[in-house]
Amino acid sequence: MVTAKWLIASIGLFAKTRDSWRLAAEGQESGTGNSHRAWYDCEMSPAPTKNTHAPLAERLRPQTIAEVVGQRHLLGDGKPLANAIKAGVAHSMIFWGPPGVGKTTLARLLADAFGAEMIGLSAVMAGIKDIREAVERAQLTRDQFGRRTIMFVDEVHRFNKSQQDAFLPHVESGLFTFIGATTENPSFEVNSALLSRAQVYVLEALDEAALTTMLGRAMLMLNATYSVDADAQQLLVDYADGDGRRLLNSIEQLDAAIRSGNVEQVTAEFVQGALTRARARFDKGGEQFYDLISALHKSVRGSDPDASLYWFCRILEGGADPLYLGRRMIRMASEDIGLADPRALEITLSAVAAYERLGSPEGDLALAEACVFLAVAAKSNAVYRAYKQARKAAQESGTRPVPLRLRNAPTKLMKNLGYGDGYRYAHDEAGGFAAGETYFPDDMKVLRFYEPVDRGMEAKIKAKLDALREQNNKS
Repeated sequence: MVTAKWLIASIGLFAKTRDSWRLAAEGQESGTGNSHRAWYDCEMSPAPTKNTHAPLAERLRPQTIAEVVGQRHLLGDGKPLANAIKAGVAHSMIFWGPPGVGKTTLARLLADAFGAEMIGLSAVMAGIKDIREAVERAQLTRDQFGRRTIMFVDEVHRFNKSQQDAFLPHVESGLFTFIGATTENPSFEVNSALLSRAQVYVLEALDEAALTTMLGRAMLMLNATYSVDADAQQLLVDYADGDGRRLLNSIEQLDAAIRSGNVEQVTAEFVQGALTRARARFDKGGEQFYDLISALHKSVRGSDPDASLYWFCRILEGGADPLYLGRRMIRMASEDIGLADPRALEITLSAVAAYERLGSPEGDLALAEACVFLAVAAKSNAVYRAYKQARKAAQESGTRPVPLRLRNAPTKLMKNLGYGDGYRYAHDEAGGFAAGETYFPDDMKVLRFYEPVDRGMEAKIKAKLDALREQNNKS
């Protein structure tokens, strides 16, 4: 009984707080501060909040869908979420996108738009017990108040399979509408059963226009008495790197430095001195990590040294282990260049050895040199393809015996059994080649795996193999 009363009070408090946010936002629309709007080209004045100690990002959280910046591909007229809101029909969904693009905010606003209560869980901290309590609360909301519930799970990819499965029966019964948020690819991190019941929406990093709008709103919220020149604004936007939360945190930090120093004009130099530039988005072992590695590999394969260096540096700037990059490039030398230029493997191995001796930053240059060489080298995946075909043939051919003529005969018994009989020593043959000889098992047809290309060193290898095969045909 105590638990039920507590839950009813909690739900009432949540509704009351949400209504007060809405009233505050409406009151702000007719409030003061319009004199700043033209300079910052701001679309709205931020709603005030009673908690002045809350971070700026929380105080500036949009109160209506119309105030959300960016994501026009989802919220613009005729777009998927705009249509769902207009129809008033909630459906389960998963928001996939980088940090600071509004996944949590959008979930909250959708709950308002659909007239539903929202229960939020963080997969970082919650467990099965928390999920059960949330389900009970959703049941109470439906039974006592006849209201729908949005179940929002932040960082849903951090829940294990059993935790994700716990939502399935309640999604299917309609007890609540599920909304998950993740920075990781749902195809790999979300159970297929849950994924099949939810629409995936990809949220994009905020563009320059969206970040500039957020910058203007922040200046209004902070009642800034100082000016920020165009170069400083651009630098703040660049530092944000598409992350709205990062931008607002930087502005809040900058504002404190400005007020303590009584600065009237903020320049790019001041911003550089007051802030530490964050690394570019990079999630080691996550989606972003493998996207960057893929871009590097494809740029090398495409023989573009400039793009290859760009992605190489992006990965380094993100904090990747340079030796990991070295290992990936060793693979590229074998897979995409091969015998078209055998120096590629030698140069890459030498670059890795140089880095192991020098470390960063001196050793980074050796790896960069190898990266450029791989990009400009002649390309061939002939050995790579031949290896895969030969591996498949070896797996499928069984344990065919080695022909006696190809066996070694180190003992008298082996010689008496015929080991080595009939073997043709190539060095004793004309041209050092035993024309007509075959080296496959006797009961297996001769297969051809390696087909060199007409590029680089392999062009010469191809010519030689063609000549040797011609001799075989004549024998």
